[in-house]
This record gives sequence, C-alpha cells and structure tokens, in this order.
Amino acid sequence: MSIQPASTTGPAQLLQMTTALVVQQALYAAAKLDLADLLKGGPREISDLAGQLSVNEPALLRILRLLAGQGVFTEIAPKTFANNDVSQFLRTGVPGSVRALVVFRGSDFFLAPFGEILYSIETGLPAREKLYGRNAFEHLKDDPGMARIFDDAMTNMSELLAPSIARAYDFGTWGSLMDVGGGNGMLLAGILKAHPTLRGVLADLPHVLERARERGFLEGELKARAAMQPCDFFREIPAGCRAYLMKSVIHDWDEERALRILANCRRVIPENGALLLAEWILPGDNLPSIARFVDVAMLVLTGGKERSIDEHRELLARAGFRLNQVFPVPGDFSIIEALPA
Repeated sequence: MSIQPASTTGPAQLLQMTTALVVQQALYAAAKLDLADLLKGGPREISDLAGQLSVNEPALLRILRLLAGQGVFTEIAPKTFANNDVSQFLRTGVPGSVRALVVFRGSDFFLAPFGEILYSIETGLPAREKLYGRNAFEHLKDDPGMARIFDDAMTNMSELLAPSIARAYDFGTWGSLMDVGGGNGMLLAGILKAHPTLRGVLADLPHVLERARERGFLEGELKARAAMQPCDFFREIPAGCRAYLMKSVIHDWDEERALRILANCRRVIPENGALLLAEWILPGDNLPSIARFVDVAMLVLTGGKERSIDEHRELLARAGFRLNQVFPVPGDFSIIEALPA
C-alpha cells in the first residue's frame, strides 16, 4: 500500500498526517545511531555503515531511504548516503543541532504516554502518571540516564531560543535577574552575555544545580556575575533580585500548582521589580502553531497547559501581579512582563 502525498482531499490529508510518527521514529533511530556524525567525513556505502554499527544492512537502508525521501540525508549513488543541509543538524555539537531533542522525543519517557492519550482526554490527568505512578520530574530525579537525555534536549531548545529571548527584552534594566527553574543555566548565560551590566542567579533544585555546574555555562567570564541558589519553587523562592524569570515553567503545571509558584514569586519580588514569564502563547485562531503542539504534549506528559494572553493575565492577577507588556519572540514564544499589582 502506498501513501500518497497530501492533496486537497480530506482522506489524503488525514493519511499523510498519520505518517508523522514513522518519520519521527526514523529520525530518532538516525539520531540515536549517530548517522549524521558517521557521515561528517563524506559519503559512505550502506554496507560500511551497517558493519560499523553492527545493525541489519537492509533495515538500515530502508530507514535512510525513508529519510532521504523526506529531505534528510541524500542518496548520492545506489546505497551510498551523504549528509545534506538538513541532516547536518542531527550531528553532535554543531551550532543549531537538534540531535538531543530528537532522541528525547523518540524515548519512552516522551513517546510512551501518547499511547494512553485517551486516558488524559477522559480524566484531564497526565498519561505518564498512569504509566509510571509519578510525575515527570520525580521520574527524572530517580533516573539519571533519562535526566541526562532530558537535560541535553533542553540544552538544544535553549540553544535555539536563548539568543532570541536575550534580544527580545531589555533584561539589563533591572540590574539583577533570578532564573527560577533555570535548569542547566544556558538561558541565563545567554542573557548575561547580551547584557554585560546584569547580575544573575540560577535557582533550581540541588540535583539540577549539580548538573548545571558540570555543564559550566556560567563559568569563565560570567563567573563573577553569576551565582547559584537552591530552590524548590513550590515551597519558597529566594529573595535578592529585582527581576525574576521563569522560562517554560508555568506551562508544566495545572492552575492550582501554577498559582502556588506565582504566589511564591510575589512574596519575594520587590515593588520596583518584575516577574518575566517566557512561554509559548496560544493564538486566537486555529491555524497551525507550535503552541498547540506543546499544549497537547503538556496535557499528556505533565498535566500542564499552554495559555492565551488573557489566561495568563487572569492567572497573574490571582497571584497579585498585573500583566504590563508582552514581547514577542519568534516561534509563538513571548516574554510576559508582569509587575506587582
């Protein structure tokens, strides 16, 4: 049976959509096997690649031909493949690489809960908790290998977003900035580099800060202007800065827990300070958007959600803030500036 390219007819369009999972998992396999890295020196025959990887040669050929048909890799001669402008971004360590993000999205941690999507629709609860009996972040704390994959994926995401976020807002005007739930510190490092008078604090759970120290994004020239402080944002957020940033934190949680985090922020943000939320924003129409993809992912994976501007305004007001301005960042992303009400 052949799947025809999408056309204007409904059945063909729907069938084309259902092929996305196969393409995703083929990309996952290519990333996990480091195929783009193996091809960085030039074209190689499939027999050579399969021998080095100790995998089935015909199976590997089928995967690479599928991806070549999607514009990832190029078959320059029968059974001989090379990198192209797209597959280069599956390499490790190159600027703009999404290899770690592709590996994460093909992992059981991300993929398995989608097999239980009906549970989330029926209950409104994350399917991951049905599968594993705990939330995503408890799972990561107890699984160092998966935590490393997650951390690498978030590093990829920060590499893509951090420069745009740093340029989209004048963080330097506040003098000091605490990145709450800031993970490995890459975003804070990017902001500090773009705003040389700014002092920064990375605040996260102790085991997350240990990984941040290993990464070293806040070392070198930034060390004199950067500090780390343990923080459980459900219990208490450290005082001491004028501005507090949270990127992709509030979207992880339902209304009750999101409100608890925001209320803890309000207790420590001074009257002349600000709360800055960097989040995907749900558009007002039903056109394709990254925000809608992430919204459903949050439903299944964490129980959180993406929100519209009005929903953010209402949530912030309940926590004692007023939404002041919204600064767009490419890709449906925005920085929401909220001031003490």
